[in-house]
Amino acid sequence: MASPSYERDCKVILSRDEPLSLSERQRWEGRQRRIGLTGGIASGKSSVGDFLEQQGIAVLDADLYAHEALAPGTPSTRAVLERYGVKVQSELSEGLDRAALGSIVFSDPQERTWLESQLHPLVRQRFDQELQTHVGERVVALMIPLLFEAGLESLCSEVWLVHCSPTQQRQRLMTRNRLSPEEAEQRIRAQWPMDRKTELADCVIKTGGGPRSWRSQVRELLSTTPPLD
Repeated sequence: MASPSYERDCKVILSRDEPLSLSERQRWEGRQRRIGLTGGIASGKSSVGDFLEQQGIAVLDADLYAHEALAPGTPSTRAVLERYGVKVQSELSEGLDRAALGSIVFSDPQERTWLESQLHPLVRQRFDQELQTHVGERVVALMIPLLFEAGLESLCSEVWLVHCSPTQQRQRLMTRNRLSPEEAEQRIRAQWPMDRKTELADCVIKTGGGPRSWRSQVRELLSTTPPLD
């Protein structure tokens, strides 16, 4: 089987008079441009998100909301501690040992599904709240690693998929999270395969060639933003 092509030209975004594609179904249809920013773990989403913020665009971060949901004393944290006990409790605080929790959920799909069932509704609620505070802005970006997996496409008017090569992804992940090759592969496999996400996305932002290339692509995409009024 031939490998999937990531040479997408983003025509769906750059030419809105084109017919609707499969990837545009069940999307936000309001006047505000809502960019869904997703991609594999350690693919460069945060770098693209930081660049969007430098352009004056508000970036709403699903990982931040999930992190807040697992702060000490929250209902989600209490549920996690009740389910897993002291093996996920931090020795330094009343909170969670997130590394220990990650080892559990990334090695057991059923446990990962359970944790996501606790967090995804809360993350969706936070997005709804934050979008209300940015209702007057022309463009908002929603950085959601599990955008497709969580079924959050309806929050976005378009989806940008951040991509790098599998080798770069593994190396970045091992370095950033101090993981073994096996642990890194385990986390990568916990997400949908890239070819499946590519079919659902409107555009692929390739970060493997360095920032100059993908920043130019992002600037071009942003140049198509119409006035809100």
